[in-house]
Amino acid sequence: MKKRNFHIPVFVPHKGCPHDCVFCNQRKITGQTDDMTVQKAREIIDSHLESIEKYNKKGEYKAEIAFFGGSFTAIEREQMTQLLSLAHEYVKSGRVDGVRCSTRPDCIDDEILLICKSYGMTAIELGLQSADDYVLQCSARGHAFKDTKRAAELIKSHKIELGLQMMTGLPGDTDEKSVNTAKQIVSLGANTVRIYPTLVMEGTHLWKMYKCGEYVPQTLEQAVFLVAKIVPFFNDAGIDILRIGLQTTDNVNEKTVIGPYHNAFAELVYGRVIRNKIESYVVENNMQNCTFQFEAPKEKISQIIGHKKENLIYFKEKYNIDIKLI
Repeated sequence: MKKRNFHIPVFVPHKGCPHDCVFCNQRKITGQTDDMTVQKAREIIDSHLESIEKYNKKGEYKAEIAFFGGSFTAIEREQMTQLLSLAHEYVKSGRVDGVRCSTRPDCIDDEILLICKSYGMTAIELGLQSADDYVLQCSARGHAFKDTKRAAELIKSHKIELGLQMMTGLPGDTDEKSVNTAKQIVSLGANTVRIYPTLVMEGTHLWKMYKCGEYVPQTLEQAVFLVAKIVPFFNDAGIDILRIGLQTTDNVNEKTVIGPYHNAFAELVYGRVIRNKIESYVVENNMQNCTFQFEAPKEKISQIIGHKKENLIYFKEKYNIDIKLI
């Protein structure tokens, strides 16, 4: 049985990041406005572990402390090592299995990786966002794709798990460029990936671009269609998809963002992935005006049916096919 993975999030919002990307408002995304301290981090970790340990037996799960929210390896060195030292206490005690962080590709070098490794760092997630240099330039990322390749190679050479984060619908982006980004993630040997459709948030430069007509966000349908094309690349390569779409919070919901937001975005995507597979079979076998009955595992039933039964409706309206599941 596969172990359940828990990431204990400790947000260090916008600390250390040398650039303001056009889409970024980390304080709004994380819902945190105060700086992170060692004491505050300890309280967060203890609270999460109390809940995890209450409902799960040790050995049946994997837990990692995750420093997210900014460019962790670029924050003031003393603060970084203090937070890493705290996390290492939990690793040495056996209460957590490792430490992970998110950072920028241009904030990685051998010295930083040696420090991270010495404190039990097990995984580093890079904000790749796009493999296209023009898209990176339009998004004011401040680095090129070659920086991601260099950082990815360094991380893997230090035997640290590599995570890559990509975004769709960025300024200057196209579906073809996003698909190529997915292919590049596979070629870089990523272990994990996160996929985030671009959302427009007030307080960002992208908000200003949207207001003056310089940027048009993806529709929900466009984002679902594209991400459903991308997901199979990672599935086929054995790359774990940790998240699809931003997590819903008080600051990230249908009232606070503009663009392809849905509180069950991942379910929409996985439902579309399965629909695409079924439709390929239907077309190949010239099926219509019939009942299509097949077996499916319980955990896949909701995805096959689709959100609000949209997949059943789709096949009935387009092919006059009734989907029956066993």
